[in-house]
Amino acid sequence: MRNGAMTQSTRKLVGMIVLVSFVGVYSLLVMALGASRLTTSGWAISLAFYAVAGLLWVPPAALIIRWMQKPTP
Repeated sequence: MRNGAMTQSTRKLVGMIVLVSFVGVYSLLVMALGASRLTTSGWAISLAFYAVAGLLWVPPAALIIRWMQKPTP
């Protein structure tokens, strides 16, 4: 390890903690937002909201996973 660079195994540990925390907090926020804002909406609006919200976590997770997989210099 040079210049304070993280090893790949350390990045995987940190990345997994960040990823699990992110997905947990994200899902709670989406659930709270949907429960508070979509109470009078029809089923189609609710379906569209949860379909989009259910996919929005994927790009940030992919960035975290890409960072985790970066080889050690």
